[in-house]
Amino acid sequence: MKIISLNVGLPRTVRDRDRDVITGIFKLPVLGPVMLRRLNLDGDRQADLEVHGGKDKAVYAYASEHYVFWRKEFPKMELPWGMFGENFTTEGLREDVACIGDHYRIGEALLQVAQPRFPCYKLGIRFGRDDMVKRFLASGRSGIYFSVLEQGLVDTGDNIERVRENENRITVADINRTFSHVRENVPLLRRIAQLEKLPPGMRDHFAHQLQLLEG
Repeated sequence: MKIISLNVGLPRTVRDRDRDVITGIFKLPVLGPVMLRRLNLDGDRQADLEVHGGKDKAVYAYASEHYVFWRKEFPKMELPWGMFGENFTTEGLREDVACIGDHYRIGEALLQVAQPRFPCYKLGIRFGRDDMVKRFLASGRSGIYFSVLEQGLVDTGDNIERVRENENRITVADINRTFSHVRENVPLLRRIAQLEKLPPGMRDHFAHQLQLLEG
């Protein structure tokens, strides 16, 4: 597993129909190394800090393998690395192998798998498609948010090495599947609702879903 593109971007104002929207989703590849700090990479910022960024969304990774799928979905669209707003375009790191709470060494930094991405409408703005959020969620190709345990320099070509496994072994793919198909995954839902390494807001969401199902 490794980083094949390192992408950053600062918030910009874009026109969406009849309104101006400030968004940080536009990322471009940069030459490294780049310092990864507790809340983001140098040269990278989020626009709306109420729903983006923070310690549980410090850095976002998206698999280069997913671009193969999306290029088939949108054959006439250019899809450069960073198109999904990811900081790390990766090779070999997928949602079905990364478990919540796992630790990964990337360059000098130590990261922890925090949660999947459930995007807002700004992904639709980036793609120029009103249906993009719905298609993204249905695909199960969420990418992975990390928190930063140890700051350090990261660079294109850096290996991604899992150095500690969380004992619960609940993958990012498990979270995605349960989010989209709650009733079909009640046993898994019970485990997720008690998963301490999952950020509180997301854990509360699943606990609420469990309460609705079980009373």
